[in-house]
Amino acid sequence: MKINDQRTLVATADGSNTVFDARTGEHYHSRHGAIGESRHVFLEMGLQHFLDLNPTKSNVTLVEIGFGTGLNFLISAEYCDSKGVNLDYHGVEAYPLEFEIIAALGYNQYITDELWNEFLKNYSQAFHANVSLNKHSAFRVYPQTVLDFTPPKADVVYFDAFSASHQPEMWSEEVLQHVAGMMNPGGIFVTYSVTGSLKRRMQKLGFSIEKLPGAPGKREMLRAVKV
Repeated sequence: MKINDQRTLVATADGSNTVFDARTGEHYHSRHGAIGESRHVFLEMGLQHFLDLNPTKSNVTLVEIGFGTGLNFLISAEYCDSKGVNLDYHGVEAYPLEFEIIAALGYNQYITDELWNEFLKNYSQAFHANVSLNKHSAFRVYPQTVLDFTPPKADVVYFDAFSASHQPEMWSEEVLQHVAGMMNPGGIFVTYSVTGSLKRRMQKLGFSIEKLPGAPGKREMLRAVKV
């Protein structure tokens, strides 16, 4: 379904929706499954893994590079609420999606109605201030470039930029160094991509590297831990 001249709502293979962006020629999530990719790459391999390694941790600061549709945030907030963990979330998005697109995506089927309704109610406000959605989750979205963004130190980073073939500047050594500077020692960086240049750059920045099975349709993904 075409929403405007630049963006189209697209159903992915697992039934969840994503957005096609004509400006970049990219989908915001994998065509093989938006919710499947978000759960596997970001929630399970990222946030959940960090909490498994730090079972006494009751507060987590999470930074996402590429807020996009908000799906990664929503499933993370849902998970933290179920575990009684306080989530302080900061998303960077230089080209925010309009509220009408966010509301049309139908992600309420993957989270509680309460969380979905609070998210929609506060979506626009979150571009100006930190917003609490419930007793465990607060978020803010920054409509700016990564290099202009200086957050609090992060425990987990979701790196969900568009691919290097369409946005090579997002995968540059300069950007990755800036992101590394945001992270606490022991912090976890996860992304759907794994290339030789990305691995070398992350190792140079002082990360230990793991290649893990990717989401459906993708053979591998990358997890990096800041030493």
